Amino acid sequence: MWAVLLHPPTPMAKMGRNQPCPCGSGLKYKKCCGHFDRARSMPDVRHYLEKHAADERIRQTQQGLGRPIIAFKNEHHQVVAVGNTIHWSKKWKTFPDFLSDYIKKKIGPKWGNGEIAKPFAQRHPLMQWYELCCRYQAQTIKTPGKVHSAEITGVVACYLGAAYALYLLDHNVELQARLINRLKDPGNFQGAYYELVVASVLIRAGFVLALEDETDPALKHCEFSAVSATTGKRYWVEAKMRSVNGLLGRTAADGGPDGKPLARLVPHLNAALKKPASDERLIFIDLNAPPVVGGDGKPDWVVPAMKRLERYERLRPGNAPTAYVFVTNMAFHRALDTRPSMAAAPFGLGMPDFNRPGTIRLSEAYRQKQKHIDAYAIGQAIEAYLRFPVTFDGKLPSESLGEEPSRVVIGETYFFPDIGDNGITGTVTTATVDETNKRAIIGITDGSGHSRIVDEPMSDEAFAEYAEFRDAYFGRVIPGPMQPKDAFELLEWLMEVNKAVPRAKILEWFAGAPDFGELENLADEELRLAYCEALVAVVEAKKSGPDRGGLK
Repeated sequence: MWAVLLHPPTPMAKMGRNQPCPCGSGLKYKKCCGHFDRARSMPDVRHYLEKHAADERIRQTQQGLGRPIIAFKNEHHQVVAVGNTIHWSKKWKTFPDFLSDYIKKKIGPKWGNGEIAKPFAQRHPLMQWYELCCRYQAQTIKTPGKVHSAEITGVVACYLGAAYALYLLDHNVELQARLINRLKDPGNFQGAYYELVVASVLIRAGFVLALEDETDPALKHCEFSAVSATTGKRYWVEAKMRSVNGLLGRTAADGGPDGKPLARLVPHLNAALKKPASDERLIFIDLNAPPVVGGDGKPDWVVPAMKRLERYERLRPGNAPTAYVFVTNMAFHRALDTRPSMAAAPFGLGMPDFNRPGTIRLSEAYRQKQKHIDAYAIGQAIEAYLRFPVTFDGKLPSESLGEEPSRVVIGETYFFPDIGDNGITGTVTTATVDETNKRAIIGITDGSGHSRIVDEPMSDEAFAEYAEFRDAYFGRVIPGPMQPKDAFELLEWLMEVNKAVPRAKILEWFAGAPDFGELENLADEELRLAYCEALVAVVEAKKSGPDRGGLK
């Protein structure tokens, strides 16, 4: 452990400002400790606000942008509220423990036990996944009752992913009995499962879903609608998945051959576009293909799929509807015992300014991203699909599960026993990580006001936790990557960290520029974008060096 946290004393009852100070100094409270309390009140407020923002970022990294997990401990029971239903148990130590019991309740023990009684090959896919998960759990857990960690395999992604998707729908919208019945029906399982996956992605991305009434066969409509919490835009959602004989409950009667994964791409797209939609469309099409990666490091289907969609777009009439199309390949079920494979490629049908190849200015790329920010949020949620909450309270697993803290928090005071002969007490003012050498670099200030740098090694577990929650790990949200991988990422980081720069300051920086008159007339956001783009140009020029024609 790096350091021992020194907690502040318990607050006392309100003290009159002219009363003798309880510290025994003989001075009035307002001249003694009361003066100190006033001096530190604003920094303390700022510290707690920063800590709260960092805690919320850690929670959202685990849980996504949907409704937070509602849970608490009641004596020996862990209690979880899902929608309007309360669940509790003595044995749940982690959130996946809860999910394992939750999915059993939702599909029904009677149906589940009936499936388990069948030979393995004849069982419903969900119950095949259940048994394989139990076997994997038995291999992993060597000490019953103790929390263990294990890699997510394909079968965990399938079964736990389905359980979490059911929970998210139940907790954020509603879980209709009709959907459960479709999941239990082998002939309808694949469609219902992929709809669940898509709903889970959208909830994690911060969309509010509204389910449609599918009981009326006379009505033709999309699966559900989704409203972005970021932009307020409403979208109609369609989810299609290629059927393959022998996979996800399909047989020769309702599933095709495994070859030609793009064969159903256009037919699925046509079927989705035929559904009436009064708002913009989100269309998800899963190829259900083997996870083969090409020589360029991309899945082998990405380039031909994009070319097929581009050709489809060219042949459409000019007034045809537009749509965000997400071509996915969530191939967890094809490799149940190994690391899960998933991939997605977005395409803006009728949107030439979304995710198209070519070279454009950084500022224009930034504008395009802001215009299509909802689609980018969906892409990030797809990337995070294989992340499931571990804790009930959204805290770091190392802290929530009762282990020793693996980090220091900026603004807190600690005793560092390994510094000097007798250790040192100091308040953390800054912290970062030397990722190459797995060492924490911590800036502290001691009681005398002296500053120093503490360099501590990180355990593999602490470093892994830091890597997952990097931007909020030290109790303060640090926007953007520590080391941007390209000029656009640097531009985004600069736009974030320069949010508070006054307009006058930016114009002062541009003083003497030949186009100053044009810059002066820009709106605040556009002026900040021009400023940050210019900063990127300076950085890139310095990288090139004077010998390569760059600026000195």
